[in-house]
Amino acid sequence: MNFEIKLHKADLPDDLDLGNDVIAVDGEFMGLNVGRDPLCLIQVSSGNNDAHIVQLDRESYHAPNLIKILNDEKITKIFHYGRADIAHIKYYLKTDTKNILDTKIASKLARSYSDNHSLKTLIKEFINIDINKQFQNSDFGGELTTAQLKYCANDVVYLHKIHNELNKILIREKRLNLYKDCLKFLKTRVELDLALFKDDIWSH
Repeated sequence: MNFEIKLHKADLPDDLDLGNDVIAVDGEFMGLNVGRDPLCLIQVSSGNNDAHIVQLDRESYHAPNLIKILNDEKITKIFHYGRADIAHIKYYLKTDTKNILDTKIASKLARSYSDNHSLKTLIKEFINIDINKQFQNSDFGGELTTAQLKYCANDVVYLHKIHNELNKILIREKRLNLYKDCLKFLKTRVELDLALFKDDIWSH
């Protein structure tokens, strides 16, 4: 599938109109340790075969246009495993991300017939495309290659369709309210991560 990829330095353009009140969002960082591994990129998609990739200024993290979108409660943001992305966003961009959906949480509740909830698996099942995750663990801190940009785009362009399909299963299996309750807790789970409570606090 062909889609339009645009790389932006530091922030989204002032005149960018995504034309949708539901966007897909993903982040790339140098690792999963929030305090050690900086946030490098944020990519967003309107769901119309587009990907806008912001290469953040890691000296200032000044990105007012991006932050405004992330903080806007009127704009829904679809993540896949938003827990890590939202923690990095809060730590580095100093903002909360509001009005969140999450395909990984939705998949774990909807697809109880599977123990694999990776984005690659969901794209294969619902879009019938086998994407290449070769660059998942590559260096996003420097100059980006065409292959890395395509990898980043893959992480957002399919999320609208995937979430719609998962939502149908959640409704059918009467698990939608449980999903909504999990989303309410996601902000608290991120706060626990940032406070270094990594373990399940509900366990014995």
